[in-house]
Amino acid sequence: MTPDMVAELMRQLMKECMILAAPVLIATVLLSFVLSLVQTLTSLQEQSLTSVPRLAAVALILLAGMPWFLGRMAAYTRLLFTDFQRFLG
Repeated sequence: MTPDMVAELMRQLMKECMILAAPVLIATVLLSFVLSLVQTLTSLQEQSLTSVPRLAAVALILLAGMPWFLGRMAAYTRLLFTDFQRFLG
């Protein structure tokens, strides 16, 4: 396996990681922004007011998106196994 192949594998892996993490991260950022805005406007500075909805949103997104996440990871794994000979020899 040449260094170019390793770099290509790592590039593909990082791309898949970013695609899989994007929905959760985007939803968390947007929710955090809205909650911070509400806290600023109402002058409430309670930490649990932001933590609990953020955790609940992440849990719901992970549960709702689990079929897509698993399908994407399975497709990537199948791609790796079908190209296995190219990486070995």
